Amino acid sequence: MKLTLHEIAQAVGAKNDIGIYKDAAVHAIEFDSRKIETGDLFLPLKGERDGHDFIPMAFENGAVATFSEKTIDLPHLLVDDCLLAFQKLAQYYLTKMRVDVIAVTGSNGKTTTKDMIASVLATTYKTYKTQGNYNNEIGLPYTVLHMPDDSEKIVLEMGQDHLGDIALLSRLAHPHIAIVTLIGEAHLEFFGSREKIAEGKMQITEGMDSDGILIAPADKIINAYLPDNQKVIRFGPNEEIFMTELTETKDSLHFKTNFLNTEIHLPLPGRYNATNAMIASYVGKLSAVSEKHIKEALAHLDLTGNRTEWKKAANGADILSDVYNANPTAMRLILKTFSTIPRNKSGQKIAVLADMKELGEKELEWHGAIVDSLDPDQIDRVILFGPLMKALAAEVAKRYPQGKWQYFETLDQLDIMTECIKEELGKNDQILLKGSHSMHLNKVVESLEKYS
Repeated sequence: MKLTLHEIAQAVGAKNDIGIYKDAAVHAIEFDSRKIETGDLFLPLKGERDGHDFIPMAFENGAVATFSEKTIDLPHLLVDDCLLAFQKLAQYYLTKMRVDVIAVTGSNGKTTTKDMIASVLATTYKTYKTQGNYNNEIGLPYTVLHMPDDSEKIVLEMGQDHLGDIALLSRLAHPHIAIVTLIGEAHLEFFGSREKIAEGKMQITEGMDSDGILIAPADKIINAYLPDNQKVIRFGPNEEIFMTELTETKDSLHFKTNFLNTEIHLPLPGRYNATNAMIASYVGKLSAVSEKHIKEALAHLDLTGNRTEWKKAANGADILSDVYNANPTAMRLILKTFSTIPRNKSGQKIAVLADMKELGEKELEWHGAIVDSLDPDQIDRVILFGPLMKALAAEVAKRYPQGKWQYFETLDQLDIMTECIKEELGKNDQILLKGSHSMHLNKVVESLEKYS
């Protein structure tokens, strides 16, 4: 970081005089006192514990100063609200560094699309991106304040749990290009309807300038929330940007677009990933990245882990792992992809599906409806896991013969289910695992990779 304590104090409106410490350079800002190194500024946040309790530890580890909501006998910046000061500082830093901001949100695909955009832009510009899932009111400013000081582009993922979350992040980041990938059913428990989810996602335009560009799907549910003062680019069949000649194999996608003269090759399955790559290609084109570099970047992707990814079981079986999160739209999409992939010779196709969380009062109905994406002629066996999957189990029982499906209801049956999968998994089989992160299917994947 290129900031002194004095500059930080001015940016956040600190209420005290930092005196002899004003010219001290701040190397980084951390809210975990264990990560503090010499020259860092500590941010004490309030959670299960009050971060102010860890201020002494932060100084033991080398902190040059700390934010504080009360006067203390250590170098500090006195503020009314540490989190608000943190956000103000990130907003100031983005303006100071004159970096171009690209923001991405959506019910599905936002992390993958963020990674793809960053890969494309990095061929031509110094580019930084949201690390992991740091996409909320703490994670986004943390990302901003940790970007290298020579950054020219920053790609920020924006998540929401409640209405207004993305409006706050947009006003903080002031994106020039904003992307909405898809409106699905994520966090229905908090929003109640897709319309409310759409309203929240479309608040990504709240902080955009009048010359900003919004890229959004051709979904009529968002039409009521389209901005009047920004350029809007819609994607989808017969829209302003679209794909042509899309072909899919087990582990790759190939397609053309109406705005590039080259074919894109993507080392990922899932037609939804072709849409994500098309969006990334268009952002590259808007940013004057050459078609050659766009193609090369997408052909050699480095994606955040636990998204759609082929892995190998220790016995040779193919694992399609998609265990980071789940909602009905995402589950239907991955089941469609899995269903259309050709079987291995003499192998079975097995779907392991776990609970989808935060779907609200209709959660059992949403789970049961997944049966429409399960065809015994395309997916041979179904294994269901979690109390909410009881609704889908009742529907699967009507469609699959006994012995072709199993149901494990309680979370403490994870190990039992894993052993049953191992016993039945053949070396030529293909197995899909999909569920919310809290269902721990990643442990099943890891176990399958290691057993012999």
